Amino acid sequence: MNQPIDDTQVLGACPHDCPDTCSLLTTVKDGVATRVQGNPAHPLTGGVLCAKVSKYPERTYHPDRLLHPMKRVGPKGSGQFVRVGWDEALSDIAQRLSAIAARAPEAVLPYSYAGTMGLVQGDGMAARFFHRLGASRLDQTICSSAGTAGLVHTLGGKVGMKVQFFAEARLIVIWGSNSIGSNLHFWRIAQEAKRQGARLVCIDPRRSETAEKCHEHIALRPGTDAALALALMQQLIVHDWLDHDYIEHHTLGWAELRERALQWPPERAAEVCGVPVEQITRLAHDYAHTRPAAIRLNYGVQRVRGGANAVRAIACLPALTGAWRQRGGGILLSSSGQFPVQRQTLQRPDLLGERRPRLINMSTIGDALNQPASAAFGPALEAVVVYNSNPVAVAPDSARVVAGFARDDLFTVVLEHFQTDTADYADYLLPATTQLEHWDIHLAYGHTDVLLNRPAIAPLGEALPNSEIFRRLAQRMGYSDPCFAEEDETLCRQAFGDRIDYDQLLSQGFASLPLADAPFAEGGFPTPSGRCEFLSPALVAQGLDGLPDHLPNHELPDPAGPWPLAMISPPARNFLNSTFVNVTSLRNIETEPVLEIHPDDAGPRQIHSGDVVRVFNARGNYHCKAEVSERARPGVVNGLGIWWRKFGLNGTNVNELTSQALTDLGRGPTFYDCAVQVSRLG
Repeated sequence: MNQPIDDTQVLGACPHDCPDTCSLLTTVKDGVATRVQGNPAHPLTGGVLCAKVSKYPERTYHPDRLLHPMKRVGPKGSGQFVRVGWDEALSDIAQRLSAIAARAPEAVLPYSYAGTMGLVQGDGMAARFFHRLGASRLDQTICSSAGTAGLVHTLGGKVGMKVQFFAEARLIVIWGSNSIGSNLHFWRIAQEAKRQGARLVCIDPRRSETAEKCHEHIALRPGTDAALALALMQQLIVHDWLDHDYIEHHTLGWAELRERALQWPPERAAEVCGVPVEQITRLAHDYAHTRPAAIRLNYGVQRVRGGANAVRAIACLPALTGAWRQRGGGILLSSSGQFPVQRQTLQRPDLLGERRPRLINMSTIGDALNQPASAAFGPALEAVVVYNSNPVAVAPDSARVVAGFARDDLFTVVLEHFQTDTADYADYLLPATTQLEHWDIHLAYGHTDVLLNRPAIAPLGEALPNSEIFRRLAQRMGYSDPCFAEEDETLCRQAFGDRIDYDQLLSQGFASLPLADAPFAEGGFPTPSGRCEFLSPALVAQGLDGLPDHLPNHELPDPAGPWPLAMISPPARNFLNSTFVNVTSLRNIETEPVLEIHPDDAGPRQIHSGDVVRVFNARGNYHCKAEVSERARPGVVNGLGIWWRKFGLNGTNVNELTSQALTDLGRGPTFYDCAVQVSRLG
């Protein structure tokens, strides 16, 4: 095992699912981490951390931290465990997995996501293990796959403008993002631009903390972003606010897009989106006449049926006006496609040999866990190994998820820091190290720097890195391939090969990718055509619409029907997905699960702030406190998440109500495409 660096201040990287991927400095005294702060030497971190990560020592030394392997002794879901040794736990797990794999390796499923964004403690050694076993593959769709598909079929990949150059923009459109809560360092850059005269416009159904600090808030209905984008295009066309030279030389499918966009006058979009016509025409004018103009798009846009189409439509806008010509213009959703990660080296898919295991969508895990064996599905799932995720809390349609994990015949292993909702259903609970206790290497999706994480302290108790747990499991199962003996720092070096200066990472903790300041000023998009593809030949070849369009939500609220309200479930400001929910200081700020409801919707239901309400639909019931507030737009309620179910007023959370319906492209979840009713309890 690698030993921690003996230093007063240790360089690291924030591991969490956030665009900022901050560089950290951990102060260590007598082997104890006393403070975690932003690295002032990293320009994009600038010495500043969010409230969540600045509490990282509290999380690491939490009295409820899992420090020893545990074996279930009570019924599934009861959370009753006894302590066992690593030898007993690993031997039994290996024996159980080996027996299943001998019959049907695809009956084993790994379930993981972004509990850590690290390339080593994420899907490095773990991927090698499951490839060698031949387990079912996990389709990791739960966060960004629809948006990714939208970018791929328009710009060619997860690429965009450099975040630091938003400071030079004179118009910044923040679309589907509460940047103050989920992209703090971008917000600092936007504030710098604002001080220099930039206009900030926020497009979001919720009047978030970010929306109320922008010059204008466009509070559209959930799932109508593509309609708004098409109406903006219509205005650019009818007023000839276009860069014809850029369109001619650097785009594909202009004639077809023009015809589609002309079907969307502002009046039509205003009716669909539920916003004033004047907001649409003003934004179109400002976007066309302000240079540079930049769009910070975020993933809230794509959590509806037409999410990928919405991203496609919005991503077309900079090419229409030639905004890409300036480094302060363009669009950014994710930068992660620009990192030259050596995934084949890290994950070793060659260990599969000739096997091609099935792909199971993590967003429909509720159905998959309850699916019997069949010719179409293959073998029923007999074992699930969960790491870096908490599916019982975060996956949609959670009653189905709970029913699946509660199966007595499902063997479940969970690698965790705490006894989460999912951990309660484990047969074995294995203690994993936190970011302060292991090596890892990180890309980012909000900037273009690689970051290295050094261990600052020795692992607490008997905790082990994910990588080491899978190494030991591989050994117990007789996997003698040399790749299972490689140490974590070796994997860190393999992640980018010679494409990044590893010595620079060791000395300063970060290294910047050598990219152009204005990457698409002269076109050169990473699409098959090299152009911004308004019309995607790849989609046409699949028999799909090659142009972006507005697709109505799966669940449209009906004022006269049983489910008259739309519900979105944006993150509570002091949580990150389900991480930090058990950190007392942060949970005390959030106080309890909350539903924001507009006065126009609260009044007829006799709901007042502080009342306990029942939020429900055909999938289930969720009890929480009402907050009557104009943060919610009329007809839309905001169920702030993601609370652990065990902290819920009736043992559920907001995902009791969300569905397993998927997006138009990318097979993603539709968390913000949900119709409900609300009533006061008591």
